[in-house]
Amino acid sequence: MNNQKRRQILERLRENNPKPETELNFSSPFELLVAVTLSAQATDVSVNKATDKLFPIANTAQTIYDLGVDGLKEYIKTIGLYNNKAINVIKACKILLDKHNGEVPEDRDALEALPGVGRKTANVVLNTAFGWPTIAVDTHIFRLANRSRFAPGKNVDQVEQKMLKVVPAEFKVDVHHWFILHGRYTCIARKPRCGSCTIEDLCEFKDKIYPEE
Repeated sequence: MNNQKRRQILERLRENNPKPETELNFSSPFELLVAVTLSAQATDVSVNKATDKLFPIANTAQTIYDLGVDGLKEYIKTIGLYNNKAINVIKACKILLDKHNGEVPEDRDALEALPGVGRKTANVVLNTAFGWPTIAVDTHIFRLANRSRFAPGKNVDQVEQKMLKVVPAEFKVDVHHWFILHGRYTCIARKPRCGSCTIEDLCEFKDKIYPEE
């Protein structure tokens, strides 16, 4: 795929959704950090159901730490892998309290040093909470980037580096959200909805699927 076609794709996605946002509910960088940590191998809907009950009770590093692992589990037990996630969140809260005055650091290395926080989660927090032009590659973005040939790669790191290279600066802050939403609702895994896709004519996927007439 050439850069002219890539720009057209990004312009259409921007026109369709000028100010894309995450579907996770949050009102602070800390709430976002917790929500993204909980969202690993879970849906945003399931995370929101849990955090909508948790955050009114505890939404700072100190108040969640005060819940303890067992207390936190009670709020997130409907989310997959909740045992490990509860342990990681409590450990992360302790580090935030000890090293960062309870605040989420605007620093990649400091974020990735937190339990349960990898490069993808750090990218989401830096992008969504602090406005950095980072691109967090999840399963939706990985699929869309490869299927459309926008930024093919064998793993998420390759796709991320390719996208950082080919996405013009003006689109970098928002492309993560555009691709996630497009992958979640249109370019879905088993049966992509090519017939209702706004970039169908620009996409280089060879096995497009259209509803029967």
